[in-house]
Amino acid sequence: MALFGRRTQTEGLAPAPLDGVDVVLADLDGVVYAGPGALPHAVESLNRARDQRTIGYITNNAARTDASVAAHLTDLGLDTAPRDVVTSPQAAMRLLAERIAPGSAVLVVGGDGLVTEVEKAGFVVTRSADDAPAAVVQGFAPEVGWTQLAEAAFALKTPEEEGGIPWVATNTDWTIPQSRGIAPGNGTLVSAVHTAVGRLATVAGKPEVPIFQEAVARFGARQPLFLGDRLDTDILGANRAGIASALVLTGVDRPKHVLAAPEGSRPTYILGDLRELHEPYPSVHVSDGVATVRDAKVAIDGPDIRILSAGGRPIDLVRAGAAAIWDSGRAIFGFRVPEELYADPFHRP
Repeated sequence: MALFGRRTQTEGLAPAPLDGVDVVLADLDGVVYAGPGALPHAVESLNRARDQRTIGYITNNAARTDASVAAHLTDLGLDTAPRDVVTSPQAAMRLLAERIAPGSAVLVVGGDGLVTEVEKAGFVVTRSADDAPAAVVQGFAPEVGWTQLAEAAFALKTPEEEGGIPWVATNTDWTIPQSRGIAPGNGTLVSAVHTAVGRLATVAGKPEVPIFQEAVARFGARQPLFLGDRLDTDILGANRAGIASALVLTGVDRPKHVLAAPEGSRPTYILGDLRELHEPYPSVHVSDGVATVRDAKVAIDGPDIRILSAGGRPIDLVRAGAAAIWDSGRAIFGFRVPEELYADPFHRP
């Protein structure tokens, strides 16, 4: 069940995405930073947003502790305490607490961020299947290799329905934005174990709801807005939780992904960068197959998508193209799409 209703836009210029929002929940990789460095305009935009509302951070990254993330954000110019950071390992501990006895041994596949949360939750950390763990919890860390994956496979050889132990993954992100490009994420490592044992993990982080429920409860949010860079995790998860969302084109997903977004992964707002959180968001008109966003116009003409006017801002053309395709009820592979519509002048790592 949705926690919050999606906000609607009015004629002309609607309010800015931040209007009426009491808590901003921001993803990190691809939204605030890529690698160690801040993305352009992210820090000043979030600090400005903080003047009238709470800022919290949600991350699927299980390799780092909430304290280390908070220190990193503070170094970038965002004054952040550990409590302001909600991590997928924290959501994973909620799931483990429902499934195994307090003080149980848990086989950990991951790094310090995951180990710290397992210990804080009162469980005993083991790295060996020979220690008869009560569960396996798996999260990304750069040092995870074959040995840890193999121990997980050994511990999970018996299906849970046949008396095997639970397996909780912090997240299943396929990729991670880095300063040098896009790198494999935890989803690839979870998939490796799945391939070996033929089991599926229970997922705590985005796009599943537990991590959003943790954040909403922690910050007492009544009208939150979630900021993400991925449709398949960030936006899908926010939609599942009933939280309004903004996709920012500074991370993984590009305009072509926005145009092709399935219904459950469509954001409330599409932003070129975080400065647009503070700008009036233009209304979207769709009539007789023509979508208009300010002076950008895109039409559906049988199997063709036609740009009637590119407009003065590339982001408005993306918004108009997405509106036209989404309103048609047809998948993007059924259209001939002009290259200009998915051109990508937006910053990315």
